[in-house]
Amino acid sequence: MSAKKHSFFHRNSLSIVFLSLFILALIAQAIFGWHQHNAELKQDHAAALTFLTYLQSGHFISSTFENFESEFLQMALYVVLTVGLRQKGSAESKALDEEEDVDKEPTPGPDAPWPVRKGGLILKLYENSLFLVFLILFLICWYLHLYGSWVDHNQENIVKGEPTDTMANYLLQANFWFESFQNWQSEFLSIASIVIFTIFLRQKGSPESKPVDAPDSKTGK
Repeated sequence: MSAKKHSFFHRNSLSIVFLSLFILALIAQAIFGWHQHNAELKQDHAAALTFLTYLQSGHFISSTFENFESEFLQMALYVVLTVGLRQKGSAESKALDEEEDVDKEPTPGPDAPWPVRKGGLILKLYENSLFLVFLILFLICWYLHLYGSWVDHNQENIVKGEPTDTMANYLLQANFWFESFQNWQSEFLSIASIVIFTIFLRQKGSPESKPVDAPDSKTGK
């Protein structure tokens, strides 16, 4: 069936719905985070922040990119580790012994993406572009999380009349790493869950599940 016979929403509904949920959740996080942070400032007898000022605060930057960071780390590891690692019976794993389409060498053709037709270094980068982009996004978000957490930490110290820390000193303290690992462990658990649960459980119609009548031992979708 031609793509023209489907509406724009039908062709892009998965990304539209998830991006819409992301925007709504981010707005809700900002509003509730603003109220929470102002409540904390009130307890410390400090002036409340306007909403726009809060969006530039270390508290908002840290909490936002702390979550982004863990998601991009999750996806970067998931993409690269599924190249070589297997899980018997999981819909999220490649077959144990058979070569799959994703392992075949790319073949230039009129419908192939431009980097495939170009070849050389461009193709090598393109072959790993999904992992590289997730890795770069993780590193950017990791730094912004560190920056926001450091700024928030120093603002708290100023309110309490305590000395501020350099970013290097703050990086050696437990708080930043506590924030990181409490998110990282949840992402690793979610990946392990879908890898293992898809061995035994099914969802009819979902590409993330094996066919309902597939045996538990079947590996891959």
